[in-house]
Amino acid sequence: MALKLHGVAMSTCTARVLTCLHEKEAEFELVPVDLFAGEHKQPAFLAKNPFGQIPVLEDGDLTLFESRAISAYVAEKFKETGYDLIRHQNPKEAAQVKVWMEVESQQYHPAISPIVYQFFVAPLHGKTPDEAIINENLEKLGKVLDIYEEKLSGSKYLAGDFYSLADLFHLSYTYYFMKTPRANLINDRPHVKAWWEDISSRPAFVEVASGMNFGEEKKD
Repeated sequence: MALKLHGVAMSTCTARVLTCLHEKEAEFELVPVDLFAGEHKQPAFLAKNPFGQIPVLEDGDLTLFESRAISAYVAEKFKETGYDLIRHQNPKEAAQVKVWMEVESQQYHPAISPIVYQFFVAPLHGKTPDEAIINENLEKLGKVLDIYEEKLSGSKYLAGDFYSLADLFHLSYTYYFMKTPRANLINDRPHVKAWWEDISSRPAFVEVASGMNFGEEKKD
C-alpha cells in the first residue's frame, strides 16, 4: 500500500516531506488539502491531526503529523533505498545529523519563517509586509548564518561531508527566502551560498520546487 501524504505542494512543510520521499524513491500519493476552504479545520482532517495543520502522513494504520517527524520516519522506513539521509550505519555521523536537525528547528526556522511569512503569506490576507518584523528576524538569521558560514568552511554539508536530513530540512523555507529582496544574506556568505546551490540543485528538490508557488500554508 502506497503512503498517503495529505498537504499541498506549495506548503513549506509539505515540501519538506515530499523532498524526503523523492530522495528515498518511495511510492506515495499526494492527497490535496484545500486550505482556503478550511478543509484542514474540519472534523475529518482534525481526526488525523488535532492541531489542524499540514502535512499528515498515513501509512496503513499509522498516522503521523509534524513534517520533521514524518521525514525522519520515511528516512528510517526506507533506509535501504535511495540516498541515506540518516547515516544509519555510522552512529557518530548519525548523531551529527540529529544535532543539525535540531539546529534547523530551534535556530534557523524561528528566524527565517517570520520573514517568509511577511513576504508571501501576509499579502494574501491583504496585509503589507511588516518591515519591523522582517528586520528583526533578518538580524537573527544573519547571526545563525554566520555560524553556518564557519561550519561550512570545514565541511561540505552541515553534519559532515555528506548530505543528510539536516540539510534537507532547510530547503523549502530557504527556497522562498531566496525569492525575496533579502537573498543577499545567503549570497554574501560564500560557503553558505555554495551549500545552498548544491542542496537546492538535487533532483529530488528540483522536482518538488517545480510545484512550489507561494501561498498560505501551516507551519509545524
